[in-house]
Amino acid sequence: MSSHVAYESELTWLSTRELAARIASGEISAREALADHLARRDAVNPALNAIVTRDDDRAADRAERADARRAAGEPLGALHGVPMTHKESTDVAGLPTTRGSALLLDNVPTQDALIIRRMRAAGVITSGKSNVPEFTAGSHTFNEVFGTTVNPWDTTRSAGGSSGGAAAAIAAGIQASGDGSDMGGSLRTPGSFTNIVGMRPTNGRIPHALPANPWEWLAQPGFMARTVGDIALLMSVASGPAAGAPLSIPESGSVFERPEFTHPERHVAGAGLAGLRIGFSSDLDGLLPVNPEVDAVVRSTVGVFAGAGAQVDDVIPDLRDADEVFRVTRAYDFAADYRTLVREHRDEIKDAVVWNTELGLALTVDDLLSADEARCRLASAVESYFTTHDLLVLTSAQVAPFDARLEFPREAGGVRLKNYLEWMRASTIISATGCPAVSVPAGFTPDGLPVGVQLVAAPGRDVDLLLAAQAFEELTGHHRRRPVL
Repeated sequence: MSSHVAYESELTWLSTRELAARIASGEISAREALADHLARRDAVNPALNAIVTRDDDRAADRAERADARRAAGEPLGALHGVPMTHKESTDVAGLPTTRGSALLLDNVPTQDALIIRRMRAAGVITSGKSNVPEFTAGSHTFNEVFGTTVNPWDTTRSAGGSSGGAAAAIAAGIQASGDGSDMGGSLRTPGSFTNIVGMRPTNGRIPHALPANPWEWLAQPGFMARTVGDIALLMSVASGPAAGAPLSIPESGSVFERPEFTHPERHVAGAGLAGLRIGFSSDLDGLLPVNPEVDAVVRSTVGVFAGAGAQVDDVIPDLRDADEVFRVTRAYDFAADYRTLVREHRDEIKDAVVWNTELGLALTVDDLLSADEARCRLASAVESYFTTHDLLVLTSAQVAPFDARLEFPREAGGVRLKNYLEWMRASTIISATGCPAVSVPAGFTPDGLPVGVQLVAAPGRDVDLLLAAQAFEELTGHHRRRPVL
């Protein structure tokens, strides 16, 4: 672990909400916030390799213009002047989107993805992009273009993925929050590994819109942050229906503007858990192999939920169909996205991506029909479960942060794992249900490594999910602990 003292100021550990408020009030300028952000990045990023694309000059121009708008008395967005890097695989106009592949080094989008467009409209100052695994495949962030991102809590360990660069940057104080995406845990696993919050929203909350595939549902855009309140702030900005997005949820982002998020100090700590009906099983009743040190931390959260007045039992939904739904849908999506690249450049793409793409190309009509039938059964089981429960609680990850030199852990809970997806099943099983899910800091292993607990709610109940997560966060305070860099 790095032992030097990095640049740090009074702004370093502010929440996004606090930073935005100080800029809006004129206490600090957007230029000062950006300078602080870049200084922290320059101090700690060499040890982490979290930020891989820099846009300093244009960020400085944007910050100067942001200050001019404030001085002129123009209306300010909720994120006015807040500096932030974005996930490398997400399109940002004028910055490369390589997905960690040398095959896409010349890919420079001319327009922002919807989530970026909405954040920039709210005033975010883009300063660069954060690292991802090659083609975002796997929950460990490494590629041959940019190298490996490591964990601020122990720089010999993985920061998770695929939003691992963003997670490391947030946990290390470079920025308070950031965007990402989650197909099989790409927000929740790095959240768990770095002691921050990572949320996968309900499909349509942040819509998939044209020219991307508007019917896509397994991968979801979303956010990570050091506090649940910041997740709610970003969701309020990025959520809402969009043109060219037929699966949009019709509610606007204003549903996330709850007083519990904006003024938590005015509410009784933990009140958001009182009376909730929670089904708890760290390992989903044996469906998941979980390492003992992780299991112990997650099981310790039962007392927090029960102590706050929640009704906790060990009842869980029937999730046996989830593996088939995830496996087939992911394979189909990989084939849709990467079939041409794999056919033309097979030897220049990592084996995991080739394998997953070829699984998709080999799918039969019977495979697709069987997966549709499984998804219907799974949806029925989930709907039935949430008539008697408000939350399902389990582990966010099956292992603690592992050796960053490995491609993926080969064992979990004493069980040998067959491929790079099996250690991610705590997330992939939940992804298949379509439920919103959030990983919240739950504690640390005896070795001082972070562990997250995963809260899951019924589809569409994103706000209720965050209210419960914030209540847990308030009672435990694990998010206040910071890595030493």
